[in-house]
Amino acid sequence: MNSFGQVLYNGELAVDKLIILNLGEGNFEHGFTVTLQIGNENVRPTVEITGELPPNPEILRDYHRWQSIYRNLRLPSRPIGLHKELNQVQVPSLEYCQQVSEEFKVSFNTWLASDSFRSIREKLLEKLMLADNIQMLLQTKDLRLQKLPWHLWDLIERYPQAEIALSAPAYEQVNLNRIATTSDRVKILAILGNSQGIDTKADQALLNLLPNTDITFLVEPQCLDLTDQLWEQNWQILFFAGHSSTQETNQTGKIYINQTESLTISQLKYALKKAVERGLQLAIFNSCDGLGLAWEFADLHIPQIIVMREPVPDRVAQQFLKYFLSAFARGGSLYLAVREARERLQGLENQFPCATWLPVIFQNPAEMPLNWGELFINTHNPSASLSQTTPVRGTTHRLGFSLILLASMVVTGILIGIRYLGVLQPLELSAFDQLIRLRPPEKPDSRLLIVTVTEEDVQAQKPEKPQGSLSDKSLAQLLEKLEAYQPQVIGLDIYRDYPVDKNYPVLAERMR
Repeated sequence: MNSFGQVLYNGELAVDKLIILNLGEGNFEHGFTVTLQIGNENVRPTVEITGELPPNPEILRDYHRWQSIYRNLRLPSRPIGLHKELNQVQVPSLEYCQQVSEEFKVSFNTWLASDSFRSIREKLLEKLMLADNIQMLLQTKDLRLQKLPWHLWDLIERYPQAEIALSAPAYEQVNLNRIATTSDRVKILAILGNSQGIDTKADQALLNLLPNTDITFLVEPQCLDLTDQLWEQNWQILFFAGHSSTQETNQTGKIYINQTESLTISQLKYALKKAVERGLQLAIFNSCDGLGLAWEFADLHIPQIIVMREPVPDRVAQQFLKYFLSAFARGGSLYLAVREARERLQGLENQFPCATWLPVIFQNPAEMPLNWGELFINTHNPSASLSQTTPVRGTTHRLGFSLILLASMVVTGILIGIRYLGVLQPLELSAFDQLIRLRPPEKPDSRLLIVTVTEEDVQAQKPEKPQGSLSDKSLAQLLEKLEAYQPQVIGLDIYRDYPVDKNYPVLAERMR
């Protein structure tokens, strides 16, 4: 990766792209206005167009239908009291839930293929390459839109390096007040809340496998213990495993920190605000029904949050955490790590349908997407993986400014020499050729007219004797007909091995 966010990927020039899809005023009954912005990451948008999503109340009804069926499956999950509320409801089959989810996916993509939204879709296809690393943000204040599984959009599935995240329409960058430290380890505060009926020890074991980390575990803590930790130390990752829920009537989320206490984000507002100012980069709530937590956390402007959209089965939560931490600790971006972990959950969907629907990223657009290596204060080895059962404690290498400057000059000189000699030109041409081949097919331009002259046309010239091409008279007639349409340019690609007849000056004059 160079300073311009570009890398050659499988013969294609991949670029870090930031896509903002802003769904503004409207509702499902009257439709939504849509604004699309496209640009390279960390650069002002270079494209902006508008479109509309047409009215479609059935989409919301279809989602609520799936949601009702999913929640009535009575899967062993991490919500409080959900099964008690559903005791009187007949349990649907897993196959029926999967069938309804497929029906929703079809209707959802049909909605996104509407004529009024086509300009948005076509502009994305025009500007994005398959190898691009794409961060797509869905900005809307309509919470019902945020609940929809946008990863099902066939356009997202088309690009393997893309992932979509939710975002609030109002945001700002936090002025950090980090305390100086010499630690070269990622600081994680892990809260293991009320574990009634679930296994939070599995989450603890997975976190302990992370390399280069300093983890503090709070097991079913009291509220004061939790707030003290948030106030007194600087954390980079906040993790919660346990029971949680969302109260959609007042748009709040609640975590159950022990057997008797539950807290909303607003009840932790001051402590969490201080933690964000001191460098908290990521919050992970590996618990049920977490969108309410994300909605409240957005007001604190934390860079990234990962939550579960619906009640999450205990095993799905554990497997997601395992897959995500493994991909993230390899040095990849948070977005691609979430996508990889989410897609790997498909292996559980024969037992836990729609497991891939659950993980959701909530992003502060004012902050850059997070990479594992950026969490370290000092230089370290970001390529360590979860296969290491003990944290790496290698010596931290420091390069002086003069050595860095010398190395930069040497590398720059080598690159200039290689470019001057044309060593990389065959690779560049091959990559460019492949890039052009992978562009989507374009329809013929309606402003262009191509007139072909066939052998039958040549033989049909009368009373002129055929000479293997158009005669002077036929060619003059052709040009006269074309000029009647006032074209800007007329191009001729005709082979003639005989000169213009001097006895027919009309053609020569017309050609001049």
